[in-house]
Amino acid sequence: MSDASVSIRLNPFKFGGSFPAAGAPLSSGQALVPDPFPQGEPVPWNRWGRILAERPSFTLDPLFHAGCYYVQDSSAMYVGHIFRKILDRCADRPLLRVLDLCAAPGGKTTDLAASLRERLGGSFLLVSNEVMKARVGVLDDNVALWGDPNVVVTSVDPAAFARLAGFFDIIVADVPCSGEGMFRKDERAVKEWSPAVVDLCAARQKRILADVWPALKPGGWLVYSTCTYERSENDDNLLWASRELGGTILEPENEFASYGVEATECGNLLRAGIVPGEGQWVGAMRKDGDTADAGPRSDRFIPASGTGTARYASPSRSAEVSLSSLHPIRQGVMKGVQKGDKFIPSADFALSLAYDGSYPAVEVDRMTALHFLHRDSFSLPDAPRGFVLISYLGHSLGFVNNLGNRCNNLHPQGRRILMNIA
Repeated sequence: MSDASVSIRLNPFKFGGSFPAAGAPLSSGQALVPDPFPQGEPVPWNRWGRILAERPSFTLDPLFHAGCYYVQDSSAMYVGHIFRKILDRCADRPLLRVLDLCAAPGGKTTDLAASLRERLGGSFLLVSNEVMKARVGVLDDNVALWGDPNVVVTSVDPAAFARLAGFFDIIVADVPCSGEGMFRKDERAVKEWSPAVVDLCAARQKRILADVWPALKPGGWLVYSTCTYERSENDDNLLWASRELGGTILEPENEFASYGVEATECGNLLRAGIVPGEGQWVGAMRKDGDTADAGPRSDRFIPASGTGTARYASPSRSAEVSLSSLHPIRQGVMKGVQKGDKFIPSADFALSLAYDGSYPAVEVDRMTALHFLHRDSFSLPDAPRGFVLISYLGHSLGFVNNLGNRCNNLHPQGRRILMNIA
């Protein structure tokens, strides 16, 4: 079996200037800079994906910290491919509400967000959920770096979404599994595998689907995926959901058979060693019933709101529903916090697609950018005094408070580069 490959997916709303998506015009927020991975081999099922010949030091690339690309396995990108097929079937809807149910560390969430924004502009809401508290922080950071303001981050059990009956148009469930598709790069997955684990995972997956099913509107779509080869966790579970929960399985196509993708009874299977990436299985199903059966719903939008002294740059559109029962970790983009007579800008605001250019920007070289990301002390003697946006190759990294002889670095402590940058 070949070694595991390395792949990335570009952010079309931060790196679209040199290769606009589907001929779309360049927006004012897109920087005219070169593709950072021109030698990368295209991922067949994702036009923004690149398979790299070797693994660079992503940590020492400021563009990585600017959210210009996400490091994601090429097989995992197949979930986004199936999701886009579903989007094609929802083209007549003025607003889409989507749930990424098991979202950490954020690869699928950022892929879904890019696909939704390319198709719908700001007319969507994406709820990105991770039940494991130890993993949700990484998810939240990756959503912040990606910069889409229409993503809400939550950390609740799937059953909590049942309160939002018929709310979501699409649910993506990349459920916990026995992990056979990860054997090539994860020795722990090999050691932990057993037939009993497969049975346990299959039962858990059924519970997850049954718990979240009420939140999917009649006529809505489920995209179901795992990183295992086990039929009991893949085709059999989608067949069970179709029979017991009520849905029609999308007949699998296999336009990428020449790349090693297999068609199974209910979906598509990618095997590590046959495709460049790791193992992945994906299928989809439409919930029985008609959209109208979900009852009245409003497609009017209201801005996200904040409390206390924080100010928010709300999503361009945010669904008119209270998500308070989900206790969102992220809802909208915080512009900053008022402290006494001074307003402190938020690091997330700098990275967001909602950033409005309200602070002077200073373009810095690579080493200065790395010093900023390392949270080092440095000076910008020729820059304006006060809060200044640090920019690298036209891409925002965050803020400093320029005092003249030195800068107070506002890069979040939890996101600082820990390795030696010299």
